[in-house]
Amino acid sequence: MAGNRICAVNIIQLTPGAGPMYCGNCLRDNGLVAALRQMGHQATLAPLYLPLTLDEADQSAGTPVFMGGINVYLDQKFALFRAAPSWLRRRLASRRLLKWAAGRAARTRPEELGDMTLSMLRGEEGFQARELDDLTGWIKSQPKPDALCLSNALLIGLARRLKLDLRAPVLCMLQGEDGFLDSLPEPFRASCWQTLAQRVRDADLLVAPSKFFAELMSRRLGLAPGQVKVVYNGIKLQEGPSAPSGAGDGKNRDPVLGFFARMCREKGLDLLVDAYILLRKRGQLKGLRLKIGGSCGPRDAALVETLKGRLRSAGLEGEAEFCPNLSLAEKLAFLRSLSVFSVPARCEEAFGLYVIEAMAAGVPVVQPRSGAFPELIEATGGGVLCKPADPESLAEAIEGLLLAPERARALGECGRKAVMAQFSAKRMAEGMLEVIERLN
Repeated sequence: MAGNRICAVNIIQLTPGAGPMYCGNCLRDNGLVAALRQMGHQATLAPLYLPLTLDEADQSAGTPVFMGGINVYLDQKFALFRAAPSWLRRRLASRRLLKWAAGRAARTRPEELGDMTLSMLRGEEGFQARELDDLTGWIKSQPKPDALCLSNALLIGLARRLKLDLRAPVLCMLQGEDGFLDSLPEPFRASCWQTLAQRVRDADLLVAPSKFFAELMSRRLGLAPGQVKVVYNGIKLQEGPSAPSGAGDGKNRDPVLGFFARMCREKGLDLLVDAYILLRKRGQLKGLRLKIGGSCGPRDAALVETLKGRLRSAGLEGEAEFCPNLSLAEKLAFLRSLSVFSVPARCEEAFGLYVIEAMAAGVPVVQPRSGAFPELIEATGGGVLCKPADPESLAEAIEGLLLAPERARALGECGRKAVMAQFSAKRMAEGMLEVIERLN
């Protein structure tokens, strides 16, 4: 296996920061680089646009932020700025200033980013060509990489220039780009998809986190068989007890229904709240509590307040707890406090790292029969499926588990064992090394 190779490899991972919110891609890439380093390989995590927000040790510490968000924006909007002196551009790319700017970036809607997305997909032909020059120049000053890895296909505009200047293979990971691109207004939506389909050929190989997403993107981009390989996402496995899943633990413990993802409509938070209200009205689970955790940025605050009002109207405000932006230790404690977990996402998720995190804590999951969720449930045996975007079906599936605590515990344990064996960050790193080995 590639992970047991004597000869170490040198990998540079390019990952866009997501502002003040936790980002699944950032967490995945940070875990990948940490695992590669632990295995004796040289791995560099280079942040793009904004600094990374993480709940573990930042593997990008000490590395400059490239294609700084302020410069990228000014390049897009003002032709004169593209000739700005290098000292000014460096100052605008400082981590301190970018962290300040990240608050504004968190309020930017995808509908407002069509022109900039298209420009970035055009790479050296776009308005940010000078930023790309700086990135390639810095990589040239480092030890020659065996491979460069782009965090998602929205960075594919970098591939052609990186390959030309660095003479190293370029891998491009796929991770939910379809939802973002589909949210763009026309004519940018069609232009971005068309440009992506052209530019994706510049990568030596694409890596998808699930068979579902490999097939979806192959179809949408017109890719030939073999151009996309599947490497499951993985997480750093944590020591500690698993959750006491089920209706109770024998000590009069009330069951807890949990959600941990970005607090937004796309992740189905409102569907889960509706299902919880239905469950309490049915009366079979009178002590059932609701715990909601995850990222909550400025764009999410209005929905959260609306849902708190809905719970208040149902007389359940005191039975629900909102826990935004938790630290790693707080997140682990949160997950281990749950009896059952669900993120009933409306979008067809490419993977769903939160599902694996819940399973690692020994919590059975209830997920919609859409996207990669059926694939993950089949691979782990750690949960059950329900109809997508259907609070009634979601409530029935949750109730079925909580009224059968032995089954819930068995599913939770099955999921935990499967994650330990198949979905660790080390296993993800081994998969990436196997892919890279074939290219060299």
